[in-house]
This record gives sequence, structure tokens and C-alpha cells, in this order.
Amino acid sequence: MSTMTSSADRPLSVGSVVSLVARREISGVVIGVDEIGEQLRYTVFHDGTAHHYFAEQLEEITGRDEERFVTASELHAALTAALLLDPDSDYLRSRNAGRVDFEPYQYRPVLKLVQADRPRILVADDVGVGKTIEACLIIKELEARRRADSVLVICPRALVVDEKWRNELKRFDEDFAHLDSRTLRWCLEETAREGLWPSRYRKAIVSYSLLDEALLTGHRKSGKSRNASLNDLAGELSFDLVIVDEAHHIRNRDTKAYQCVQRFVDGAEAVVMLSATPIQTHSQDLFTLVNLLRDDLVLDRDDFLVMLEPNEHLYNAAEAARQAGPDWRSKADTQVRRALATQWGSDVLADDPRTAELRSLLCAPSPDHHARVEAIRLIEQMNTFSEIVTRTRRRDIGEFTTRKPSAPIVDFTEQQAAVYVAVLRLGERIAAARTPQIPTKFLLSTLYRQAASSISGLAPLIEDLFENRLRDSEMSAEDEGYSLHPDQIAEFRNDVLRIQELATELVGGPDPKADLLRRVLTDKSSEPNNKVLVFSTFRHTISYLEACCRLWGLRVGVMHGGTPDEERRSIRRRFKLDRSDADALDVMLTSEVGTEGLDYQFCNTLVNYDIPWNPMRIEQRIGRIDRRGQKSETVAIINILTRGTIEAEIYDRCLSRIGVFNHAIGGSEQILGELTAEIVDIATNLQLTAGERAAALRQLADNEIARVAEEQRLEDEQADLLGYTGRGFEKHVAEASSEWLSDEKIAALVRRYFESLQPGRSIALRPGRVARVPLSPDTARQIATDLDEVSVDAYRLRRRLRREKLVLQLTTDPDLAEDDADIELLGPTHPLVQLAAMRSFQTESVSASLRVASDLVAPGSYQLGIYSWMRLGSRNARTFRLVAEDPVLDQHAAALLSASTDGVNRPTDDRGRSAIDLRHASLWSTERQHYREHQTAAAERRLAALRAQRMRRVGAIRRQLDAASHQEIRMMKEGEIRGAEAAFDRLISAQEQTLGRADLTTKLLANVILEVVSP
Repeated sequence: MSTMTSSADRPLSVGSVVSLVARREISGVVIGVDEIGEQLRYTVFHDGTAHHYFAEQLEEITGRDEERFVTASELHAALTAALLLDPDSDYLRSRNAGRVDFEPYQYRPVLKLVQADRPRILVADDVGVGKTIEACLIIKELEARRRADSVLVICPRALVVDEKWRNELKRFDEDFAHLDSRTLRWCLEETAREGLWPSRYRKAIVSYSLLDEALLTGHRKSGKSRNASLNDLAGELSFDLVIVDEAHHIRNRDTKAYQCVQRFVDGAEAVVMLSATPIQTHSQDLFTLVNLLRDDLVLDRDDFLVMLEPNEHLYNAAEAARQAGPDWRSKADTQVRRALATQWGSDVLADDPRTAELRSLLCAPSPDHHARVEAIRLIEQMNTFSEIVTRTRRRDIGEFTTRKPSAPIVDFTEQQAAVYVAVLRLGERIAAARTPQIPTKFLLSTLYRQAASSISGLAPLIEDLFENRLRDSEMSAEDEGYSLHPDQIAEFRNDVLRIQELATELVGGPDPKADLLRRVLTDKSSEPNNKVLVFSTFRHTISYLEACCRLWGLRVGVMHGGTPDEERRSIRRRFKLDRSDADALDVMLTSEVGTEGLDYQFCNTLVNYDIPWNPMRIEQRIGRIDRRGQKSETVAIINILTRGTIEAEIYDRCLSRIGVFNHAIGGSEQILGELTAEIVDIATNLQLTAGERAAALRQLADNEIARVAEEQRLEDEQADLLGYTGRGFEKHVAEASSEWLSDEKIAALVRRYFESLQPGRSIALRPGRVARVPLSPDTARQIATDLDEVSVDAYRLRRRLRREKLVLQLTTDPDLAEDDADIELLGPTHPLVQLAAMRSFQTESVSASLRVASDLVAPGSYQLGIYSWMRLGSRNARTFRLVAEDPVLDQHAAALLSASTDGVNRPTDDRGRSAIDLRHASLWSTERQHYREHQTAAAERRLAALRAQRMRRVGAIRRQLDAASHQEIRMMKEGEIRGAEAAFDRLISAQEQTLGRADLTTKLLANVILEVVSP
């Protein structure tokens, strides 16, 4: 513990450590003493500069006079707090950050981003892997590191209209604003006026449709007025994070969308691009995206191709090492030598210290398993694009369960068949009329799909259709945005009204399809898990089935796009309840939109009452139950069909053949989207005979299978070039995790805070349960005051604290918080966790006497020191280092310390502390040298790349200059050379400044006496 002595009582000397009397948090060192008349004036260095103070303004800080002991819980809380509050902590803090069932592979982009020298990546995952969740995890990770105060999401308009991004972000307790054209212009004007983006829109979502000429330049096609533009604000747009969803929309540099996104990206600290389009390494598209992300690394297309060249050989080397055959070393070495023979290999990799280390491992006489693993790690690090692109393919993560599809088929009744034939005849008349104003495909596909779904739902659907009340979720993807007006179909009104009358007459009559569903539900009700998820695209079908289920005596819940969030969570919670609970639901009727963002792995049976023509929507449906955490080894996918319908033909001839119901077929959004469009074309082409339509659908399925296979073959060939392997992410996540940020430690931290507010009262906050914490008005006000004092952003919590008769519900389990927004999910970024961390943080080193029962080491008394190590370099990284007097303890020190409880207080002895200091100094010296060498090697590698790129770029322009005969062209090329040389010289100079500046600093956090006893 430090003590204060007034400098007025005893003069200070050069080297004295002092603090200000008026601001004790400000401290520094005396570097000069002057006599001013009869007073002493001291020059004190603090906050990076020298300041003058008189004697009575300063207090001297003296050394420790006694050890300050803390309890086990205080020490544990202090270590957790130290990691939570340090923006440079090297451990993951986005775990359990949202009300989502996370997959380990979804942390791969998070790790790659936070561990990169420059936080910019392209996430190119397959459809269905969860790119949006990965982006949300990145937001929470950067937020925990104080690097996501301002975030902009750029996405297609459809995702704004459907609020898909906003709803996903709500699951992470994030409230983003949608920017319309007017609000976006106002934000630009405010930024131009104030120099800062408006704080109320610091977290916002904007659609590509707004990124136009007017936004870029301020000029509109009509009118002479000019608004603030992105071009005007170059250098003033400074978001902490910009997320560009479906980045293939900006693959063309000449579009205004690309140029607008470029302005936002240029001013951003971190950038994440998301795309599920195929990764074609030699395409212009990939270069465009990578160049936009890292124009400091990939300067032009020639550089891009040169950088790609060694990666194929490096990938083959890694594969040889993984296969661990008897001659793996010679095979890997051959491939490494081929990589070094490329232009990038000779310019950059040859001088990379990792190359020498790798060749040494490959030439060792008898390398062990650890050497082989280290060789694989070095090879993967040398891949030139491994830090820019991350990709998880659907087949990399395997199948969660076995899908068991079935397709029971029923026949229309005579009356139903008559209505269906009438719908087909109407379609023929509309198509034959060729009325330009009528969106024929939209009209026909909607009528055909509803008739196959539930012919009884035709009457209300026709009314919605012709009154333009159809929802986007009921349209096929290609038809979204179409509308139909009554005057467009005036000539068909009598036919439409006749079909409506016939469909109305069917209500209450026999329905074989509904009867089949009843049998499925009845059979399922006899099983222990009686839950059934029933999907339909159309809300009229859902309403009809809801009435049927109630008539059958089933407990049914309904969810669609119009269901409020709170009600959706309540319905899901009831559906999850055991059948014995009176509040439980047996059946859930829903649309794809209704289940978006919610998972149902507790249910193992899904019924498709109608079949989407879009394979991506089918996969979205099945993915609600076929996911990580599904307890059943198999999931049943029951597709109810009606014989003679176009839907049944599409299922039989196309969708079932491509295997979408049996497994996740993979493939890009582009291929699956094109498949959907072709299905609609064939289904609505009334010039085809029944035989021709069947043949066309069969051929379409064969083409699709071939295209997906070809895409996967190309990816297998090109995985080598981009450095993704689909393996090892669980290990990386484990290595980046800390025991001190576990659910148990965060729960304990928050418990301590509440117990300090309400002495004598404990709260039952434990992992795997929800704790109910009643708060008095005084306690609620105290929490609000504490939030104000530490400037924690907590708008939701503050609102809750103003309630009367307040009972907070707290948990660290995302699964328990998923269905109830009133439950506070305590992740590392939660305001209560941050507040508790600030209250438990220790500014000075402490001592503790602890006890633990364990057989990891021999019983006895051990002394150890807990140190904080900060690596300063291209990115800063703080870790904990536990150093024991006995080296045997080092390996198990973290586990023993985590499980420890209070022991008998006894001071650490000087001899033990000295021994630990000596060991720590030795470990620090070795690690510091290794770290500085690693950082220097990285800087030199980057310098070698820049110099090689400079030579290639300038050489190419010089050759153009030598070939030019016109003086104007020669002058232009000479200017280009000067510009290129200046640009490269700036990059090289910036990199040279990093040489020799890496360091490893340390701080003692605690001295510990640990008594180990036999369990």
C-alpha cells in the first residue's frame, strides 16, 4: 500500500514520485527543483509533458509499508475486472454476448479480425453458416475493447424493409437505427457542420439503394440545389466499424454504390465485408473487394496475382503435413521450395524468418508430433491471404443430424380439383392476353402456390392479391416489389370472382390434405417429444390450420412476420415447455419470417405444408431444427403434397433430386437464386406441355447438381490459394479464451457488486439458472448513480431501473435469456458487468493466502506471482502470466488458482518473492527477445513486400514511358512515376518507423501463498 506525505513538510528531490493534492489520480515524477523567492517550485513530468507546481500543491507517494491482503473472491474478481476493463486484453470477450446458440466456427472471423495488424476482413461463408451472427459477434468483441462506439451496416434494401439486420442485432441487445434518405442527408449535413457524425445515429443501418449520385456528389438530376455529400466529407467520416453485407453488390468499381461504400471504408478503423458468392480467386470481383479492404497490402491486380502464386504450393505442403505419411517431410519441403521459386516467394518469403524455421523443422532428423503441428501452423501463416479472407463452407462443419425426408401425397376432392382447374384456366387466359401491365409470373406463381398450399385459402388470398395487400413473405424472391392494381385485371374480373366463390364454398368441406396433417400430429402426440413445427408461406393457410388444430383439441401457437417480438419469444417459450406443463404448446404454425432469428433444436419434426420454390427458403426452414444442440440423432422432414399440382411436380422432378431435403446442399446465393428464377420460368410457362414441363424440371435439377459439384470442385482447388482449411477453429477459440472471463467468474463478479449494495443479502446467480433480484428504490437509484459516475452506456437498464417494485432477472446462460427480453444476459459488455468490474478493479498489487484441494500437484505450500504482460507492437495485447517459485506449478497454476478458496492469512516471505522475481525476469527476457524478433520479422517482411511492389509498379510505368512517343503521354507517365514513388515511400517510411519499437512491459498484480491439500 502506498502512503502520501505533504511536500510542504519535507522538501522533494529529483526522482520523487508525487501526486496532485487536488487531483490524486494525477501522478508523476519530479525532474527539476527551483527556488522562486522563498518558495520551492517543482517541475513534474506527467501526461507526456512537464508541468510546474509549488510545494503545497504536491504530495509525495512513498513505497509500500505493509502487504494488503484480499480474499479469494476479491482476487478472482480483480483478475476478471482487469481483463474486462482493458481494451487490449488478448482474450475473447464476445462469448455469450447475445441471445443466440453460438457455434464455435462463428468465432473464426472474430479471432482473425482482433488478431490482425489491421482489422479488416472478408467473410465469405456459405449460405446458412451464419454470417450475420458472426458480424454481430465482431460488434460485441470490438465493443468490449472500446472500439465500436460508432458502427454502420450497409446492406440490401430488402434486409432493411424486413428489419432482418435490426432484429438480429436486438438479440445482442443492440439498438440500431434505420437511415432513410432524409435522415441520411441530415447526418451528412450535421457532419459537415459539426465535424462529427450525429451521436443519435452512431449505430445505424443504411441500404445500397440510397448510395447514389446525389449522396456521392451532392448533385441531383433535377434542380440546382446542392447538398452535403460524401465527397465533401472525405477525411471526416470516421466510423469505428463498417459492415458491408452482400458485398458482391459493389464488385463493379464504376457504380455509385461502390464509390459511396469506398468513402465510408476509407474513414473506418475496422471493416467487415460479408458475401456468400463463390470465391473465384482469379476473378476481378475478388480483387476489387480485397483491394477495397486492404489497398495498403494489395495495391493493384498484378500484385494480387503475384501474391496468389505461392499459396497453392503452401496449401499442398500443409496437406502433406496433415496426412502425416511416412514421407510427409520431403513432400512438404518440395512444395515449400516450389513456393519459394515464385516471384513473391523470392521477393518476400525467402527472407521471412518463418521460412528458415519451417525448413529447419522439415529437415530435422526425427521430428515429433509437436514439430509437425508447428510446421502446419507456420505454413498456414505464410499464406498471403490468410489474414484477409475467412471462409467456412457448409460441408466443413459437417451434418448436425441425419435428415429423414418423406413426401406423403393426397388427392384433391372433386370440388377442390374443379377450383384448381379453374385457377389453371385463368392462368392460361392471363398469359394468352399478354397484357403488358400485368406481372404474369408474379400473378401465376402466387395463385399456383396458394392453391397447392390450401385451396380453401384462395378466396381471401385473391382479395389480398387484387387489393395489393400481399406481404413480401408470401411472394417468391423474384416477385418482391411487384404489385397489382384492380384496373389491370378488369377483363378477368368475372373469372376471378367465380374462383373466389368456388373457393369460399370449400370452407368447412372435406380436406384430404388437412386430414393427413391431423394423422401426422396424432401419431406424433404418442411420442415423448410431441412437438411439431408446421411451415406455410401463406398466412391464410396458417389461419385455416390454426382453426383446424383447435378443433382437433391441440394446443397450437401461431407465428408470422407480423407477430411482435415479445409475443414471438413468449410463443417459443411455451412451445419449448414439456408437454406436462399446462401452458405448453404442442404444435407451432409458422412462416419462414415468423421463425427468423429463433432456434428450435428441442423439436425434431418439421412439416412443410407447402413447398417453397426457393431452395434457400427450404434450407432456412429445415435449419430451425437441424442445428447444433439438436438432441435427436434424426429429424423428420415431412413434405405434404397434393397430386396433380405444379408444386408436387417441382418437388418430384427438381427439388428432391438435388437433395435439398436430405442435406445442406451448399452452393452460393447466386446459383440458388438463379435456380429459383428458372423454376418460376418453367412453372409459369403455359406454352409447355405437361411432358415438356416435367423434362425441363428434370434437366434443371441435373444442371443444378452439376453446377454445385463444379463450384465445390473449384473451391477445393482454390482453397489452397486463400488459405482456408475448415479445421481447428475449436482449438483456436479455446486458446483465445480465459478462465477469468468464464460464466462462473462473471457471475461471481456481479454477485459481489449486488452484495456490496445490499449487505447481508446474497443472490443466487449461478451458471445455468436465472436469478431474481428484488431491488429497493434506494438500491435502484444507487445503481443508476453508479452508472452515471462511470459513464457506462445502459439505456435499457436505466429504463428498467425506473420501474416500481423492480425485480431484476439475471443470467449468464444465452439459452435461458433467448425467450425473455426482460432477462438481463450478463455477458462481458453488459453494463452491470462493466459496473461490477469497475468496483472490483485493483489499482495496486495485493497479496492473498489461498487454499485448494487438488491432485494436480503434490500437497504443500507454494508461492507464486501473478503478472500482467503487455505486448506493444503493431497491435497491443495483454495477457496474464503466473510465475511460481517451483516451476512444476506453472502448468497447473491457473486451474489451481481459479478453484481456490480462502486460506489462513500469512505474509509472503522475501526469499520466495525474490526467487519468483528472478524466475519472472528470466522468463520476461526470453519472451521479450522472441516477441521483438517476431515483430521485427513481420515489419521486415512487410518492407520487403512493399519494396518489391514499388519496383514492379514503377518498372511497369517506366516501360510504358519508354514506349511512348508523344510528349504529353511521356509527361503524364513521368507524373505517374513520381506519384507511385511518393505513395510507396510513405508506406515504406511508416513501416520503417515500427522497427525496434516492439516491447513487452510487465506489472505485478498479486503475490499469492497457495496451500494445496489432497482432495
